[in-house]
Amino acid sequence: MISGNYLAFDLGASSGMAMLGTISDQRLKLTEIHRFENRMVEIDNHFYWNIFSIFDELKTGLKKCIRDFGIQPDSIAIDTWGVDFAFVDKDGMIASLPYAYRDRRTDSAMEDFFKIVPREELYMKTGIQLMQFNSLFQLFVNHTTKAPQYEIGKELLFMPDALSYLFCGVKKNEFSIASTSQLLKPGKLSWETSLFEAMGVDPSIMQEIVLPGTLLGKIKPEVQKETGSSDIPVIAVASHDTASAIVSVPASGKNWAYISSGTWSLMGIESDKPLISKEILALNFTNEGGVEGTTRFLKNIMGLWLLQECRRSWSHKVNYSWSEMVDLSTLSQPFKCLIDPDDPSFLNPSDMPQAIVDYCLKTNQPKPETHGEFIRCIFESLAMKYRLTLDSIRSVISYPIDIVHIIGGGANNELLCQYSANALQLPVKAGPTEATAIGNILIQAKAMQALSSLEEIRTMVGESFGTKTFIPAEADVWKVQFERFSRIVS
Repeated sequence: MISGNYLAFDLGASSGMAMLGTISDQRLKLTEIHRFENRMVEIDNHFYWNIFSIFDELKTGLKKCIRDFGIQPDSIAIDTWGVDFAFVDKDGMIASLPYAYRDRRTDSAMEDFFKIVPREELYMKTGIQLMQFNSLFQLFVNHTTKAPQYEIGKELLFMPDALSYLFCGVKKNEFSIASTSQLLKPGKLSWETSLFEAMGVDPSIMQEIVLPGTLLGKIKPEVQKETGSSDIPVIAVASHDTASAIVSVPASGKNWAYISSGTWSLMGIESDKPLISKEILALNFTNEGGVEGTTRFLKNIMGLWLLQECRRSWSHKVNYSWSEMVDLSTLSQPFKCLIDPDDPSFLNPSDMPQAIVDYCLKTNQPKPETHGEFIRCIFESLAMKYRLTLDSIRSVISYPIDIVHIIGGGANNELLCQYSANALQLPVKAGPTEATAIGNILIQAKAMQALSSLEEIRTMVGESFGTKTFIPAEADVWKVQFERFSRIVS
């Protein structure tokens, strides 16, 4: 094992950060270098990502690492959320601000596309959860509406690919992020060209697909000059943030499930192959690329987005801390109302609390009255949705699930972790919280030959970071309420 310093840029839908990972004495130490807000930009009723502002923040992170911490990292790498992409024009320039996945232009895209390729045929070809914002449907809308950036775009780069390109000038599509697009053959490093043909898009806009741990190139001279860096390697890690997060689950064997908990909750298992059938289509699970030939068989659940948006709606009157919101919920009536976190009305409403009220009234439940009741409703409903999702996973695999790992920012929320254990009636092990950055860093280290395998990575995670285990409680109460929840969401 070799010591080293690796800089991870971890971008989420609400914030981003630069995290330095230092490997020494078979341990990983994290140092936060830079953190910044990341929000969608609304222009003329459409939502975009300001990729140029994001790139500036990443360069600031690199500059701080060198200037303020005195460390030239051995490599850098970027991970982001999935599905969104940028176009590059004939001159090698980013063509425009990329659309954000919550933009409403794709509201009817799935049904329109199913007229060309039926739902079942599409799923059997891709194995990807059918969601209106998948890259396939975004690209379909760009083509049919002749969106300006599509018209001048010659090459497509997913968000981490595009940001890596701005650093090093090399254009590739990394496997894990490409696998979220619904444009890939399941588990393969090849595009499903029949889908491009069906929508009239030239597949030559796509790039060579590379595996996690691929060296892309060195930082460009102009970026070196601006940041004070040397010619540092840029690595394509598992650049979908969930793929990097799953790398850092401190687990062994296969009798475990995970929840990567943040703005989204991604719940699933690590499989040695894609799982695709008509039954799984009905459950709407996805098969996304992992590392070392693994498949992330999972379901996207709306997650703490609901709470973030409630907090934003209330912020003009009161600016709650996260701990204050947890405290408010514990003082509120349990199980007053329950919601399906994945109801389409919660995707991007202008007023999240009102959307929750409307859902409760539509399902003949009392509506939440206090902020604490809204918060408790969200926490209890998320835990119930985890149970529903676990039951679906169990129905299509032949081995038991004995424990659930919660990683990411949601692992800090001990109340949600306990509710999850209660609903799942399984032990829940929480941590590490910076799972995505850790996975990003350790895949860099593997690419630079400081580590040799996924097993060695997970051993290092277990030895470097603490976890907390939550034991199930109140089984009878949660069983009754889960049956109620199942009736509501069905």
